[in-house]
Amino acid sequence: MLQRGAQIYQAQCASCHGANLEGQANWRERGADGRLPAPPHDERGHTWHHPDEVLIRITRDGVAKAAGLPDYVSSMPTFGDSLSDADIVAVLSWIKSRWSSDIRTHQDDINRQANQAAQR
Repeated sequence: MLQRGAQIYQAQCASCHGANLEGQANWRERGADGRLPAPPHDERGHTWHHPDEVLIRITRDGVAKAAGLPDYVSSMPTFGDSLSDADIVAVLSWIKSRWSSDIRTHQDDINRQANQAAQR
């Protein structure tokens, strides 16, 4: 799964998010077009602050739909027509494999909390 995730990431994501998960420069500052640059997926970014289900929805459906903000404009394409959920999970698994154990543990806690909230 990790090998498949790495291959898909390099083919579909690295051009914006960086071959080493570094993201684009000044990723927290909107450009002249009003859009945010691609964030890093390493420990400096905010990927690990979100539960997996949110990350899957963002990747598959886009930021605007996943966040329920129809007017939100993003340069990130949607991948629902080109990647299966299994492909997206493989990419996220590869990204996570590059995080420290502390960050993975923190994100695991976020997933547990999200799953508990969904069961209520």
